[in-house]
Amino acid sequence: MSNVERIEAEIAKLSPEEVRQIVRWLIEYDAGLWGQQMDEDATAGWLDFLFEEADAERKTGRLRDWPPAQA
Repeated sequence: MSNVERIEAEIAKLSPEEVRQIVRWLIEYDAGLWGQQMDEDATAGWLDFLFEEADAERKTGRLRDWPPAQA
């Protein structure tokens, strides 16, 4: 039995509230991993094209604030 299978079996024994707690923790944990990956990608230059694209859009006046300003 793999680690994941063991964890799944243990989760199946939890109460609904305990499952919700695990879900919240996993969402936060995954968001942290995603943020870390974004930081690493930015440091490595993988996202430079996005900054270059935004600069080009700004120079042509096509770059807009998000969310749009409310009237």
